[in-house]
Amino acid sequence: MPAPLVEVKHLKKYFKTPRGDLHAVDDVNLSINQGETLGVVGESGCGKSTLGRTILRLVPHTSGEVLFEGKNILSYDTRQMKALRQDMQMIFQDPYASLDTRFTVSQIIEEPLKICRKEMGKADREKRVKELMDTVGLAQRFVNAYPHELDGGRRQRIGVARALALNPKFIVCDEPVSALDVSIQAQILNLIMDLQEDMGLSYMFITHDLSVVKHISNNIAVLYLGQCIEHAPTEELFANPIHPYTKALLAAIPIPDPSKRSEDREIIRGEVTSPINPPQGCRFAARCPYAGDECRGKPIELKETRPGHFVACMKFF
Repeated sequence: MPAPLVEVKHLKKYFKTPRGDLHAVDDVNLSINQGETLGVVGESGCGKSTLGRTILRLVPHTSGEVLFEGKNILSYDTRQMKALRQDMQMIFQDPYASLDTRFTVSQIIEEPLKICRKEMGKADREKRVKELMDTVGLAQRFVNAYPHELDGGRRQRIGVARALALNPKFIVCDEPVSALDVSIQAQILNLIMDLQEDMGLSYMFITHDLSVVKHISNNIAVLYLGQCIEHAPTEELFANPIHPYTKALLAAIPIPDPSKRSEDREIIRGEVTSPINPPQGCRFAARCPYAGDECRGKPIELKETRPGHFVACMKFF
């Protein structure tokens, strides 16, 4: 079996606050194979975006390892990271805030080429920009337009083109469609999937929309307060969710047909545990109807309950 393209081992990211350490990402272990998509889901504030940014070294880590093609990139110096950034890119959530409003479309897409491909002449860069615009479905009449002149869908296509400029192998997609209209969401999702098929890209797809993640992902990791509490192939997770939090997330997916809605929904009650110096044990215990003494006081590790299906729960093994 080939080694994963990206492997995360015991990754932690804590932020210092006046009240103590905020555990944004806490001992996360994940892997992503070449040409596959890992969906990362959870409530707002659970650490999804921080995880993606820490993997790409956009924010410094606290401890742990991130292996890219078998090498720990968290030990790389500035020169090594500059070379690596050509293989690892990001599509940001806000298609307007992530673009420089003073640059035209061509300047935004061309910027990575000017920084990392200094051997390319101006004519070659312009040719590459037009190729990228064609790839993402952006009409060339917008080549000299500014971001404020375009709608959200076209702005996000600029972000996708910029991420593709250096032919990366791995892209973190940080809720790339959440700020878009529903009809535009489908277009961008189809574009992302087509690009993966054509170019063999690997994705970490961060979202809180479980309908979207089911459509696009090979595997799914569920985060809660910085920890991965369940990890499984997509079909397996939707067919056999184990952790009570995962069950509640899946039960919250809207069902258009009223006749198919179930009255027996998992409803999450109680107060969210503070992520600042959280207690040992399951962080969902305060809201879990099944929690007992064994769920508190000691770390709970992910354990394999079925082939490829890992869960951190003392009640359901």
